[in-house]
Amino acid sequence: MTLRPLHWTLGLALAVAGCAPPTSGDDGALRPAAFIVGGPETGQRAPIFTLPGATREGALAAPWDLSLQRGRVTVIAFYPGDFTSGCTAEWQTFAQRGEELFGGDVAVVGISADTVASHVAFAQQLGLPYTLLSDPDLRVARLYGSAGDQGRARRTVYVLDRDGKVTYRDLHFGALDPKSYDALQQAVAALR
Repeated sequence: MTLRPLHWTLGLALAVAGCAPPTSGDDGALRPAAFIVGGPETGQRAPIFTLPGATREGALAAPWDLSLQRGRVTVIAFYPGDFTSGCTAEWQTFAQRGEELFGGDVAVVGISADTVASHVAFAQQLGLPYTLLSDPDLRVARLYGSAGDQGRARRTVYVLDRDGKVTYRDLHFGALDPKSYDALQQAVAALR
């Protein structure tokens, strides 16, 4: 079988699946044009991780550990980067509507590839009452199907129940879409 029919067959299969077909480089090698989104499905236990982080008060003394959140509803929000317009809008909305969205007993964490120092400045500027975690190599973002291109996380949101199982996920959270926030609020409220 030659490379062209394989390329055409693979391209057709990806098109049917809703993905872009691979492209050929100058050397004739196939290069993927899209990535497949993974991450834990609803009903699955969320992958455990630890990451360094910060609040508006400064860097955390110890890495934030998801396993220590057992017994609490947890919201994990991956986002592309501190101080970008979409992320600023998202986190301002989380802060302004926090009681309505999450209540006082929900652990809310944000994860991006930004540094802990950047997270401190971002949280201080917005007055965020949440913890922001640093995932510079997108290791955790990959576990959650949230790694994007160009070294940034994609905007995704997960809600975990008190046992650490995923009860809700939005792999295309809309920072400027009120429906995204309404769906998140309903998902959290269902666990209270």
